Amino acid sequence: MTRQAAALQTYNNELVECIEDLCSKREELNQQIKLEEEEKERLQHDIHVLAEKLSRVNESLAQRLATRATFDRTIAETEAAYTKILESSQSLLSVLKHEAQNVSKAMEPRRKEH
Repeated sequence: MTRQAAALQTYNNELVECIEDLCSKREELNQQIKLEEEEKERLQHDIHVLAEKLSRVNESLAQRLATRATFDRTIAETEAAYTKILESSQSLLSVLKHEAQNVSKAMEPRRKEH
């Protein structure tokens, strides 16, 4: 019976070592899980912060694009109006020169008479 008791004690010791080893490995795994959960929380927080920042940037960008479109439209309308003014000025100058020539021609015979 002593032999059986010794064998039983050996098995018991090995069983306790195996259980302790498993518990130790489980604790290491728990620490790794805890670290990864903390990292996951940080990453989720960062994603949330970045999503909010992206939303604000998108809103600002949309407003700026709309403002730029207004500038583009105003500039185009102003340039078109200015072009019309230039064309009108050119036409007016041409008509004025033509009329001045007509007046000059009309006055030439009178000058010869005096």
